[in-house]
Amino acid sequence: MFQLKLFAVLLLIAFSVFACSSGKAKRNEFNIAESKSYEASLFRQNCAICHGQEANGKEIDGKLIPSLRYGDAATKSEEEIYHQIKEGKLPMPAFKNQLTEDEIRKMVRFVRRDLQGKQEAEN
Repeated sequence: MFQLKLFAVLLLIAFSVFACSSGKAKRNEFNIAESKSYEASLFRQNCAICHGQEANGKEIDGKLIPSLRYGDAATKSEEEIYHQIKEGKLPMPAFKNQLTEDEIRKMVRFVRRDLQGKQEAEN
């Protein structure tokens, strides 16, 4: 009887650990390189050189260029992302002369939805 109870308790613990570990948030695994979307194409043309091919950030001349998927970028509002893309902020250049207003808005949605996995737009 004791062995049966012990087995049941161990089984419950194992199930709980599995359930908790499978519920952890995964980083969004959207693959920019394989995407045929217009937004992914814009990213590859304008952003990948600094932020990396998959937007995970990279180091350039000893300076760390941040990921757009997680970290500080994931805490930014859509308006902050919009302003960053349009106006830039050193060392990031402004893209207001390279991208149209519509393209900038599409890039904001791309960063939030595809790269960060956030489904709903902010109000």
